[in-house]
Amino acid sequence: MTFKTDIEIARAASKRPIQDIGAAIGIGADDLLPYGHDKAKVSQSFIDGVQDRPTGKLILVTAINPTPAGEGKTTTTVGLGDGLNAIGKKAMVCIREASLGPNFGMKGGAAGGGYAQIVPMEEMNLHFTGDFHAITSAHSLLSAMIDNHIYWGNELEIDTRRVVWRRVVDMNDRALRQITASLGGVSNGFPRETGFDITVASEVMACLCLATDLGDLERRLGDMIVAYRRDRSPVYCRDIKADGAMTVLLKDAMQPNLVQTLENNPAFVHGGPFANIAHGCNSVIATTTALKLADYVVTEAGFGADLGAEKFMNIKCRKAGLAPDCVVLVATVRAMKMNGGVAKADLGAENVDAVKAGCANLGRHIGNLKSFGVPVVVAINHFTGDSEAEVAAVQEFVAGQGSEAIVCKHWAEGSKGTEALAARVAEIADAGQANFAPLYPDDMPLFQKIETIAKRIYHADEVLADKKIRDQLKAWEADGYGHLPVCMAKTQYSFTTDPERRGAPTGHSVPVREVRLSAGAGFVVVICGEIMTMPGLPRVPSAESIRLNDAGEVEGLF
Repeated sequence: MTFKTDIEIARAASKRPIQDIGAAIGIGADDLLPYGHDKAKVSQSFIDGVQDRPTGKLILVTAINPTPAGEGKTTTTVGLGDGLNAIGKKAMVCIREASLGPNFGMKGGAAGGGYAQIVPMEEMNLHFTGDFHAITSAHSLLSAMIDNHIYWGNELEIDTRRVVWRRVVDMNDRALRQITASLGGVSNGFPRETGFDITVASEVMACLCLATDLGDLERRLGDMIVAYRRDRSPVYCRDIKADGAMTVLLKDAMQPNLVQTLENNPAFVHGGPFANIAHGCNSVIATTTALKLADYVVTEAGFGADLGAEKFMNIKCRKAGLAPDCVVLVATVRAMKMNGGVAKADLGAENVDAVKAGCANLGRHIGNLKSFGVPVVVAINHFTGDSEAEVAAVQEFVAGQGSEAIVCKHWAEGSKGTEALAARVAEIADAGQANFAPLYPDDMPLFQKIETIAKRIYHADEVLADKKIRDQLKAWEADGYGHLPVCMAKTQYSFTTDPERRGAPTGHSVPVREVRLSAGAGFVVVICGEIMTMPGLPRVPSAESIRLNDAGEVEGLF
């Protein structure tokens, strides 16, 4: 049996004018800034005007650790949003924007799949409304102004050995991880080492995604530490006088992007921090606005629950005063088999024993999520090759964990395939069973926060950090930053820092390689193991097969 590809389904979509999508949730045409016919930004004045409305129910979609077999977290997010609308609920979807780097590397797009997609898919996975370009430009402006300040006399007495502000580009480029800048003589400035991160790891991205309005954004940008003097005192973005101009560049990017699902339901797609190196959630302004426009808001957090969901709870919810009413944990029979030791090439054969063995990973995520005080429902994202016995094995395991697993067929059937999940999620959210609390208090010491996540979420025995890192954390505490949450940068493929260790390993350590203070965003980044804040392309990048066909259509992107 053959199926249409994601892009074929997306191109056949019957899209409605974006003004109609806005009108359905009470956004008038005057409050929309259209980008073509099928996408638009929502004005800040409209957002300000809905703040006194009741707040809807917040539903988080997360997943088990990703495998090459695929889990379909975004697809399930979209399918659940459509399913809620199909059963008569007023629901919106909130997801992140896609980075160009993975699209041309190996991960692919981020708009869902099959009959559970957000459109326009091609534009969303390429330049979209230009938000990432604006973030890259604002970040680059600050980079240029730092070196320009040093060149013209260095009035702030910046120690050029201690410039901590790196550069960014929204592409996977390992050659830029460590560079030497300002070579070529006196007219080019003072040579120094620096490097590039990918745009989604930029603190500017984090500031935009956590800010509540333009004033809050400018304050956060000003709070960013860019360098240190010889006496180790910090130099802030506001000292460089870049925060105002950066805010100007980000003025439009700050506005949430309104698009639609294949079933013409509203969706905000805004912000895009990675969950393995940043905080992995869509923007606070998009989520909080959606909660004023809909009775149910379905949002997602990147990668597995050990990364995205943990950061959603400990960073986004803490900072924005949010609390999820229900969590949907996405799993697939195929991923269970991979976690149970089956090779990708052998996933087509029924193997109930491997499914049962792989459920340990699922069980750990269920327990971790429940530790935040929220009810958990497992969505089994159905693949055509799944056998009834394999599905039953997952459902039986989940029932033994005190939760329930519901089969979802949204990829093939759209909202019809998620109606059972939607009904149960709405029932749980309406029952008010959640008693949400972050994993650790604000006043816990920074290293203890790291240990809490490592031991309670990753189930590690210990955190390995040398004296230099521990001293740095203590120094930040002395400077008044001890109340900040921590943002763990770690491989998404495992509870450990070894991407090859699947399942639910114990008896491992979490080595901390580096810590970075994101004072503007309001968290401390903890870089663990071999994770890179600038990814590289694979041996055969997807870019090699991306081109325009004779009809002018994009091929190879999906």
